Amino acid sequence: LCMQSSCRNSQSKVDNQTGDNLIHLLPSQLQPSISKRKLTTDDGFHCPSLTKKGKVEIVQTIPNIAVNMSSNQAPVKSTKLSVKNFKPKTRLPDAGKDEWWNQLREAVRAIHNRCPISYNREDLHKAVGHMCAHSLSPRLYNELKTQCEEFTKAIVVRLKSDSLDETEYLMTLNTIWKDHCNQMIMIRGIYLALDRTYVMQNPLVLSLWDMGLDLFRKHIVSEETVEKKTIDGLLALISRERNGETVNKSLIKSLLRMLSELQMYELYFENKFLDMTELLYAAEGQNLSQSLEMPDYLSFIDKRLKEENERCLHYLEQCTRKPLLACVEKQLIEFRLDMIVNKGAGELLESNRFDKLKLMYSLLRKVDGGLDQLCKRFSAYIQDHGTTLVMDTERDKTMVTELLDFKSKLDTMIETSFNQNLKFINAERASFETFINRRTNKPAELIAKYIDMKLRAGNKEATDEELDKILDKIMVVFRFIQGKDVFEAFYKKDLAKRLLVGRSASVDAEMSMLLKLKQECGAGFTSKLEGMFKDIEHSKELMPHYKQYLSNQQLNHNMDMTVNVLMTSNWPTYHPMDVLMPEIMISYQKYFQQFYMSKHSGRKLQWIATLGHCVVAANFPLGKKDIVVSLLQTLVLLQFNKEDEISFMDLKQRTCIEDADLRRTLQSLACGKVRVLQKKPKGKDVEDHDVFAYVSDFKHKQFHIKINQVQMKETLEENVNTTERVFQDRQYQIDAAIVRIMKTRKTLSHALLVSSVYEQLKFPIKPSDLKKRMESLIDRDYMERDEDDPYQYHYVA
Repeated sequence: LCMQSSCRNSQSKVDNQTGDNLIHLLPSQLQPSISKRKLTTDDGFHCPSLTKKGKVEIVQTIPNIAVNMSSNQAPVKSTKLSVKNFKPKTRLPDAGKDEWWNQLREAVRAIHNRCPISYNREDLHKAVGHMCAHSLSPRLYNELKTQCEEFTKAIVVRLKSDSLDETEYLMTLNTIWKDHCNQMIMIRGIYLALDRTYVMQNPLVLSLWDMGLDLFRKHIVSEETVEKKTIDGLLALISRERNGETVNKSLIKSLLRMLSELQMYELYFENKFLDMTELLYAAEGQNLSQSLEMPDYLSFIDKRLKEENERCLHYLEQCTRKPLLACVEKQLIEFRLDMIVNKGAGELLESNRFDKLKLMYSLLRKVDGGLDQLCKRFSAYIQDHGTTLVMDTERDKTMVTELLDFKSKLDTMIETSFNQNLKFINAERASFETFINRRTNKPAELIAKYIDMKLRAGNKEATDEELDKILDKIMVVFRFIQGKDVFEAFYKKDLAKRLLVGRSASVDAEMSMLLKLKQECGAGFTSKLEGMFKDIEHSKELMPHYKQYLSNQQLNHNMDMTVNVLMTSNWPTYHPMDVLMPEIMISYQKYFQQFYMSKHSGRKLQWIATLGHCVVAANFPLGKKDIVVSLLQTLVLLQFNKEDEISFMDLKQRTCIEDADLRRTLQSLACGKVRVLQKKPKGKDVEDHDVFAYVSDFKHKQFHIKINQVQMKETLEENVNTTERVFQDRQYQIDAAIVRIMKTRKTLSHALLVSSVYEQLKFPIKPSDLKKRMESLIDRDYMERDEDDPYQYHYVA
């Protein structure tokens, strides 16, 4: 620190304060020795203020300074600083320089000729170092460059021979290139001092390695004949490999690395290689897309892409990978996109080729717009196939099952083939919603009947867990239905029969389905359905009190009677039927009416005969049987206690059952699987002149026999009535929506009113039906047209 400070301030003497600071920075125990130390400069220290003549001394007396010292330490005395001049540089003798020049030339010549070097390499390295230290670097560099250039020009003659074939030529060039690289490495090892001093101090001068590359590029590869034969040879080898031949990949890799090192790869090779690739795959795409089946063509594309990707890994530069694969994808996929999607996708979707669909998905995602077109084709396929299922009336019995299978197939396809792509999931939902609502009301009705079939007692197709999974699948399809009010009407009708006839498979399953509907559609949708279950529970709680009431009455017969009291607002509307019942049944009805009115005054009870069922003890000659029949079937069978044969007209007169219901009842007793009556003449249809007889030789393997399935079957009249009630309820909802909107807005145009009504309604409606409801409200003075503008409406308070 003292020496540097004195040199940098050699133009003026060091002041006392500076000396003080320097001493303070050192440990106290070293201060005495430093105070008497004399510092001199050697040859490597640069001090610009010193003269070249003799020895210059700068003396500065530093006074004693009080510092923290122990008592036994001597005080600091003044110090004398001495700075010496640079030693003069020695000159190299001319004889030594000439000897070094000759040795270096012979060494380079020996390396080029692949001969042993006669001199010690360490001595050669030191000679280069001494020459660089004595300003001979430029001459040394130029001499070396000239010698290398002459040798490079000489070896190009080996590559111009016409006797070499394609492969031999490339192998010769590769050998020359490798020899050149090894030679430049050895030369650079000798001239390392030149590379680290002269080259590094001059940015415009190429390093020895770069100089060798420049000479090789300039005098060998850039030569027109050599360049053409090299590029054409490489392209030919790659073309042969693409055709399935075995080629020397190491040779291709080495030569391509050579072009890359020489900065000739992209300009001289890559562009021609990509042009050749484009021509090849354009021809293959044109031919094979027409001749191959689509699955085979997709496999061919995948194979080619893998081959080109491996080619990039083996010998092509990484910068080529992206344009190369893009070229293949463009020629084989993008230019054939319409054909692949239109011709191939439909075939693969129909045949459930999930593996090939996955391959198509992976290929089309590589090109712009590929997945969009595949998604459109996927959506079109769903709509076409779904419309066929929904619109075919002959397939109504299997429609829901086929829809569930179709939905399951699509879900599997999206998961396995389309990678759970959200675009395809949304397309599936939109397509399902489109085709399932093309047939108004019927899909909703059939879904309700399908659920009824699954929830009926005796359905042994599935366990409770499997049944719950089936219901979950049905709810997925149910979400796509717009007319959910139709589903509600038919589901309520079927639920009522299951509860009243006692044919529900499980209360837990019923409540689970109710919960699913509540989560999907809200509490308002299921409030009446929940009310039906409450009525059944209340009726069960009421029966013990009724039996207690009967025990206090004087009854001549002992008949067990169970009554379900239903609230009219919760249950479907039933048509009452006045039938002639036995006196015992009438008396039990009166007793129950008296009992119920005593607890609930002011209420009105109406008996629904069509929903009742009985257990009849039948004494056949071959044995006794308990027969479960409907109330109407019971009234018919009781007539045969007195007579063995009765005509249709007599049965109608004695029971007062309506004509259609009586025919259905007799069909179930005389034409079903279990026949307790015999029809004369035989046939499925019941005519007015038919006669029915008691089957005296009736036998059955079971003691408890159910024949009341007729109650669970839906009649055409019931279907029509349910549909009409839904239509009537919709009219009320339309009227309420129009009035609600007009009351809020007061004045509204026709277009805005129509759009607002469509937003509020949850079911589809035809414009003609909406217009009729608007006319009806105008006639009933809920709204009026503007006098000047007929398309303007005003609310009438």
